[in-house]
Amino acid sequence: MFFINFLKKQPPGRLIAMGFALVILIGAVILVLPVSVWPDAEVSFVDALFTSTSAVCVTGLIAIDVADHFTPFGQAVVAILIQIGGLGVTSVGVGLILAAGKRVSIRGRLLAKEALNVDSFRGIVKLVRAVLFMTLFFEVTGAVLSFLVFIQDYPLPHALGISVFHSIAAFNNSGFDILGGLRNLIPYQDNILLNLTTAGLIIFGGIGFLVILDVMKQKRFKKLTLHSKVVITTSIVLIVVGTLLLKATEDISWLGAFFQSVSARTAGFSTYSIGEFTNAGLFVLCVLMFVGASPGSTGGGIKTSTFFVLIQSARSIFVKRPLSSFRRNLSPENLSKAYLVTILSLGVVCIATFLMCILEPDCTFIQLLFEVISAFGTVGLSTGITPGLSVAGKLVIILVMYTGRIGAFTLLSMWIDHPEPNARYTQEAVTIG
Repeated sequence: MFFINFLKKQPPGRLIAMGFALVILIGAVILVLPVSVWPDAEVSFVDALFTSTSAVCVTGLIAIDVADHFTPFGQAVVAILIQIGGLGVTSVGVGLILAAGKRVSIRGRLLAKEALNVDSFRGIVKLVRAVLFMTLFFEVTGAVLSFLVFIQDYPLPHALGISVFHSIAAFNNSGFDILGGLRNLIPYQDNILLNLTTAGLIIFGGIGFLVILDVMKQKRFKKLTLHSKVVITTSIVLIVVGTLLLKATEDISWLGAFFQSVSARTAGFSTYSIGEFTNAGLFVLCVLMFVGASPGSTGGGIKTSTFFVLIQSARSIFVKRPLSSFRRNLSPENLSKAYLVTILSLGVVCIATFLMCILEPDCTFIQLLFEVISAFGTVGLSTGITPGLSVAGKLVIILVMYTGRIGAFTLLSMWIDHPEPNARYTQEAVTIG
């Protein structure tokens, strides 16, 4: 009774963070059970916790190969964790309530509002229902298209399992695979159908459910909301620029450059060995991973809208005009939050990289920086150092993945109260630059 009363007093953001943590712990416990692990494999609790965190935070970083260590039951558990993490604990909970034919409480609607990052809880049940149906549509379509590829190399039951798992992981922007041998999608780097299917799932999963619904409703770019215009424009620019830069810095095909540019925006699939990329290529991927996907999506990072506001802010300062875009002024609140999110995110990356440099002295700086940004952006790309990390190093990455999924700004704001000041100080300028 005390615990129930305690939960009722917690704000929505804090409950969501606690819900993610609880799912991670439950997933880790299940993944160390004998039914989840192959008889000849060994899985420590830290590795199970790492895998569970990576799945729930839809990251894709792996300390142990999923196919080589976990049975079909364990692989199914990982897929379920990815689905819960991608949709959000609250959205899944509301979906189960709707499936049971029960009414969603006001508290449940508030939690769903917070989880989906919308301004009002009016129509939130309808939105959750649309999100669930949309997810089912994309994942079924992705599984069917992936099956056409995997059936050529695997028996029917195995190909079906791989296809479903791959579609769930791709749409939820989680770079897990069950092909075995830590190969990811390297064997299919020239397969156009699988590359485009995976990229399509990543893009639709990463632009956000609200944007997809807006596009379906309006059908014309001019009629879209400012948020949708910002997300779509920024996503296209990042994909194109990322493709050109990766093609210029690495000896890969245009298809490979396009795929890695898309995947680096929080998905984590790779069709080439990232460990063989040049420092220039790794830096390009770091920037893409740090920006990440869009608000209300299955991906992480500081988000495309945040990046867009920062760029527009710099432009407005240079041209000495109000902060605006697409014939709309952007609010000061948007700008201040964008700066705060970016500063907090940089702080998390810098602190975690510093700790990793101390804990993992055998790795190079760019490898550790890449690993931390990948974890924070819930991407899952790695230069190959993840399995060899120490227990302490894995724990740091676990915390970074969790922070990246919940959001540094959300984690800070939900534990710290911001009382309204009773007085204002006089204004005075300081010299900048």
